[in-house]
Amino acid sequence: MSVVLEAKHINKYFKKPVSFHVLKDINFQIKKGEFASIMGKSGCGKSTLLYILSTMDTDYEGQLYLNNQLITGQERTHLSYLRNKHIGFVFQFHYLLSEFSVIENVMLPAKKLGEKSYPEIEHDAIEKLKMLNIEHLSKKRASQVSGGEKQRIAIARALINNPSVIMGDEPTGNLDSYNAQNIFNIFKQLSDEKGLSLLVVTHDEDFANKTDRIIQMGDGKILV
Repeated sequence: MSVVLEAKHINKYFKKPVSFHVLKDINFQIKKGEFASIMGKSGCGKSTLLYILSTMDTDYEGQLYLNNQLITGQERTHLSYLRNKHIGFVFQFHYLLSEFSVIENVMLPAKKLGEKSYPEIEHDAIEKLKMLNIEHLSKKRASQVSGGEKQRIAIARALINNPSVIMGDEPTGNLDSYNAQNIFNIFKQLSDEKGLSLLVVTHDEDFANKTDRIIQMGDGKILV
């Protein structure tokens, strides 16, 4: 099975106020269609690792590969393009633009990528909303929908460019158990039916235990 994301010997240091070794020789792969979670105590380096894997933080040692292409050391503009095209993000806070409609929020990353016409992007956005059973919300303002619905909209937005991998940072952290289970089911379906790779940082043991694999972190290292 093809490897979508690979980290080789990733080391990260915070320089100020004193040098601190945050990530220590991180090595792992995420395969196509794999649904993996990262767990560990607060401060163990999970979010720092996610920032590096998502190409937002380029100040590290080691190599990062996306679809078998080395992306370490690439120009920022190219990284921005790769991130928008190949990586979808779902955060604890949905970061929707409240004054925009639901469909406008979903279309934003595709408009930024600029590889399709407006009607094509609009069509794709409706398809993603249908897939998540929220097409009926398309014309509503993002500020008018519930918390669980907002997170589904955020997932639709993450999917709009048909990414290689979805990265989540505590995507169920603000949701009740019913909505958290809903989000898990959506992710599982994307992994099983669409062959999408998912990497989710979570504190939720119930969520993590149902994923294909748990990457356990402690003190800046991968423990298992």
